[in-house]
Amino acid sequence: MKRCFIFAAGSFYGLRERPAPGDFVIAADGGYQHCLREKLQPDLLLGDFDSMEPPADFARVCRLPMEKDDTDTLAAIREGLEQSCGTFYIYGGTGGKRLDHTLANLQALLFLRRRGARGFLYDDDFVWTAIENEAFTVARTVEWGLFSAFCLGDRAEGVDEAGFQYPLKDAVLTPDFPLGVSNHILEAEARISVRKGALAVGWELPSFI
Repeated sequence: MKRCFIFAAGSFYGLRERPAPGDFVIAADGGYQHCLREKLQPDLLLGDFDSMEPPADFARVCRLPMEKDDTDTLAAIREGLEQSCGTFYIYGGTGGKRLDHTLANLQALLFLRRRGARGFLYDDDFVWTAIENEAFTVARTVEWGLFSAFCLGDRAEGVDEAGFQYPLKDAVLTPDFPLGVSNHILEAEARISVRKGALAVGWELPSFI
């Protein structure tokens, strides 16, 4: 399935997965600077351009209004879905001075999941995705690697976690108690499932040397 790479204007911690021919690459506003750093030519430059002005010679620019419901990143996600992308890699979507945008991008992972796609939001040696009414397997890439799961909604029922330091069986996670924070992956592959509800799940990645 076609892949979409989105570069937002937040903190950039390095490229974990590199675009290949046929992938759709979007720079969201100031995320264009991350593309330049990685010597990537985006297929589309999109945003309200409150972080930068687009280069005068850039071929495909989509200028968004300043007053809008979508963040630049969510607008980029919509463009990727229009291009029939099924997997999204989001860089520059966390950190910086804007915790609100980090939270918005975590919610955007569920937006993608509910439309049949899967997004991966990259943080500092960490990656996040969303699951809903399903199981998900995480490969251990760091010895004693961290793992966290948070409820995205009123409650998540029937949560099982196997292959972790603190396993769960038929648990309930709610948004007012962070029971799923700071677990550790013990097995080569760990498995988390939720019978009813949605979770944001994140796990540790190897550090760049």
